[in-house]
Amino acid sequence: MDHRSRPWVRRRLRSLVWLELLNIPLQAVIWFGVVGFPVTAGNSVGFALFALLLLEGAGYWSAKLRQITTRNRFLPGAGAFLVARRGNVAVLVAGLLFIAWTVMIDPGAGSWPGLGFGLFAVLEHVNYFHVQLMYDTAEDLRYLRSRGLRRAHLARDLAVRGGVRRLSRP
Repeated sequence: MDHRSRPWVRRRLRSLVWLELLNIPLQAVIWFGVVGFPVTAGNSVGFALFALLLLEGAGYWSAKLRQITTRNRFLPGAGAFLVARRGNVAVLVAGLLFIAWTVMIDPGAGSWPGLGFGLFAVLEHVNYFHVQLMYDTAEDLRYLRSRGLRRAHLARDLAVRGGVRRLSRP
């Protein structure tokens, strides 16, 4: 395993926070402004789900940065992430049901993009709270090829807070 320096990790976490936050308005401009998806109820709900998960991601990376900076064993704000892990399921299901209804009554550009945003939000939830789906560094890709999917960082941090220990693979 590559043991990186604390300054490198802090820079990486800061960039993750800002990238998650920047992606919300950037994606809105791209999809609704440049591409021209209509701002309908279905598309808006899907985008809101997507934005919610990006905000939670930014919150997690910010909390992780605080944890590393203060050398705390536990993730700051872990309780809020435990609530989000459970609450997201209800919000995502309700939002996707609404979007599916809009697809059924008015299929097309006014609803299909919203479904795409909603499904992406589900993938983001899985990526943060369950299994890491994003592998964007050479080290991550080596891990994926040699050992397969890994447990999400936030899931591991929440397990430590809850006293749940999992043996890691060698």
